[in-house]
Amino acid sequence: MTTTYSKPFLTLATAGLLLVGCGTTGLVSTPVENIDTIPLKIAELSENQKQTWGHADLVLDTIPGMSVDKAYVELIGNKKGETVVVAVLDSGMDLDHEDLDGVLWTNKKEKAGNGKDDDGNGYIDDIHGYNFLGDSYNEQLEHARMLRLNIGSAADRAKAQIELDKEYPKALQNKQQYDQIFQAVTNADAAVKEELGKDSYTKEELLAMKPTTEQLQQSVSILTQMYQYADSIDEVISELTEGITYFTERVNYNLNKDFDGRGVVGDSPYDFNSRGYGDGNPKNRVEDESHGTHVAGIIAAERNNGKGVNGVANNVKLMSIRAVPNGDEYDKDIALGIRYAVDNGAKIINCSFGKSFSPNAEWVYEAIEYAASKDVLIVHAAGNDGNDLDDASNSNFPNDHKYKGTEISDNMITVGALAPSYGSKMVATFSNYGSTNVDVFAPGDDIYSTMPNNTYEFQGGTSMAAPAVAGVAALIRSYYPSLSASQVKNVLMQSGLPSKASVILSGEPANSKPFSQVSKSGKMVNAYNALLLAENISKGKATLDYNAEK
Repeated sequence: MTTTYSKPFLTLATAGLLLVGCGTTGLVSTPVENIDTIPLKIAELSENQKQTWGHADLVLDTIPGMSVDKAYVELIGNKKGETVVVAVLDSGMDLDHEDLDGVLWTNKKEKAGNGKDDDGNGYIDDIHGYNFLGDSYNEQLEHARMLRLNIGSAADRAKAQIELDKEYPKALQNKQQYDQIFQAVTNADAAVKEELGKDSYTKEELLAMKPTTEQLQQSVSILTQMYQYADSIDEVISELTEGITYFTERVNYNLNKDFDGRGVVGDSPYDFNSRGYGDGNPKNRVEDESHGTHVAGIIAAERNNGKGVNGVANNVKLMSIRAVPNGDEYDKDIALGIRYAVDNGAKIINCSFGKSFSPNAEWVYEAIEYAASKDVLIVHAAGNDGNDLDDASNSNFPNDHKYKGTEISDNMITVGALAPSYGSKMVATFSNYGSTNVDVFAPGDDIYSTMPNNTYEFQGGTSMAAPAVAGVAALIRSYYPSLSASQVKNVLMQSGLPSKASVILSGEPANSKPFSQVSKSGKMVNAYNALLLAENISKGKATLDYNAEK
């Protein structure tokens, strides 16, 4: 899983040495001729808005959410829908989480813990899904594995070497800089606490200090600078710790050509016929393995239970398939994971992962086509490199077109990420984009959702945008079950909200385009409009344009 560390402290990687050195659509119920006339939201979001912005309504709240709350109030109400199984093909989920334990898929044909394949599906004790990773966790990125194992074409290995030679020194430098900043901040924090005789202090107390020594003056200066990045020094230290962990893992595992994280699994990962590996426990193995839990909560955390968050969809059962390690996923695991989900009743598969190299991509293409043949929708994250995916040099796997221009199926939708600020900054700085190879955009930056051990946190990435769309897709498939996967995909694309805004891409003001040109649909997913269009399609009152013209 290629991850972008998008914390604000990336700006400290350059500042750090200095710091240390110096010591309208007709579907909208309230017609809006042009959503671009909506006033930009200037006021900072409230805490509640920060936690729920993905469900907000652009017209009512001036926040580019998906109108989820409006859909429940005005369209869903007490309507009964069918149960939809959504597979979370990811890093494993906290199956005991208070906001997820009531919405888990259960394989009723399997008997827990007896060590037998009771239902004959080829997987033992798969009660809530399956774990294709065994007890493995840390992994290399694919290009590091290719070089270690000498696989792929000579041209691909040469490209892999170039990438590794570029990324490893950068990760090592970032780790060293984060270490330096962390040491400077913690030393300064300790010095100020000692001077004040307190275990904690406020920004106001810090600024009111009158340092009597040059060393204390430097400590105050360092901490004052840190308040540019967070509201408290404790938060600063927490963010820096996360950054150190991230870059340490990049150096020690992801980009370490000599590391082998797969050995404990017991299979031959580049042999598609090497089966029978893994186990029936698709739960996260360590607390830091939180990605799948966060994704699951966005889709279907128990609604209105007085705890944590509300998922986008009701009437959902979540199937956990653990196949994405702390590094790049294996093509075999993804292909088998898709097939497992399809064969065991999933109607939607959320795929919040991606990578730049895929030596056995054909296995995944065949699995995508198999899912299409069984009417299963695949929702995929566009990726977090800030790249234009229409540029053939910016590979992002899996995809459904083999980079030859023609899609192999019409059951896969690729999702870019929105930020909570409507206007020029509404495309998240990290999000990939592309008028051909990204289909839609949805809320993905600073999303509040479930985390292991009954906790909740904010995370950002196209990994968070994909499950938002998977949730809306689940609503459609629940209340309009006659619609096919292809129809659901096209409903999502055609019913979204367009915008004439010019948006900044990759966080670079010089790189901007009209929002209509950064995805195939030119739209942001809207649950309210999607349900309206789905109803009209199901009643024969509307037709779909499968070319998804803007």
